[in-house]
Amino acid sequence: MPCRAAIACLAVLVAQLAALPAPAQNYPTRPIRVIVTTSPGGISDVFVRTLSEPLHRRLGQPVVVENRAGGFMILGARACAEAASDGYTFCVMPGEPLTYNQFTQKNLPYDPVKSFDPITNFFFITQALGVSSKLGVRTLDELAAYSQRNAGTLSYSSPSSSLVLFMETWKKRTGADLVRVPFKGGGDTVTNMLSGVTPVGFLGLGNFLSYIRAGQITPILVDSEKRLTSIPETITLAEIGFAREHTRAFFGLLAPAGTPRELTERVRKEIVAIASEPAFTQRHFIERGLEPVLSSPEQFRDFLTADRARSQRIVEAAEVGTK
Repeated sequence: MPCRAAIACLAVLVAQLAALPAPAQNYPTRPIRVIVTTSPGGISDVFVRTLSEPLHRRLGQPVVVENRAGGFMILGARACAEAASDGYTFCVMPGEPLTYNQFTQKNLPYDPVKSFDPITNFFFITQALGVSSKLGVRTLDELAAYSQRNAGTLSYSSPSSSLVLFMETWKKRTGADLVRVPFKGGGDTVTNMLSGVTPVGFLGLGNFLSYIRAGQITPILVDSEKRLTSIPETITLAEIGFAREHTRAFFGLLAPAGTPRELTERVRKEIVAIASEPAFTQRHFIERGLEPVLSSPEQFRDFLTADRARSQRIVEAAEVGTK
């Protein structure tokens, strides 16, 4: 009897082992999906698509980008949270769905802390306030005056809650008349800036640096600590005395909670290897106004914890409640 019991237990154990995911060395065996919370053409979308081909070569399977934009980036975050945690869905998200939304939105359909496994922070973004050159303004004072002369006609867009709070504070101080419109992605925003539909945007510099050089968009200020060599005449937030704590814009890679660590680590190591190549760094980080980070999962998790605390203080200081 003891022998039969042992055999039965062994059979159960073998069956359980057979049901476990394949080892990391056999992964992946089918295409990998990457959910991006912004629309096509923006910084994060372009970056992921740039990574997809070399990642395909290294992993041996296609990397399929799926844009889920809208709803304060809640749509994409929810899709990520509800996806299977099998190593075949990854998600690229900024601070809004991960840090700010829990303090500004009611009834989120996901938990910013528990629904995702952080993998790596790709980069920080230098953000710039730019305007269509058709407006003929070059400074904040000129923008405020223009908006007052054209009351009820001017709008702006920004993906960053921190910068939206700056814009709303600036409007109250100066009497500027601009209405915020929803942000879906950098590509959409730049198209609207160029057409004049929404001529003012505060977003990643890489989205419109080429249009600045072409004279189609005028930069007014940047959120970097120092002036940039690419646009040295453009002032910083610090230079205008904006003392409120400011959170830096970023985009990071995450997976649905519970995704096997050996699988996410395989993908992270391949991405770090690709993104650390000097030619890639120069072309896809430096020339686009991005500061590479490529952190470990633990470093990214610690960063998110601290960033949530900063975000909460900023929202409370601005007296912005949940909607």
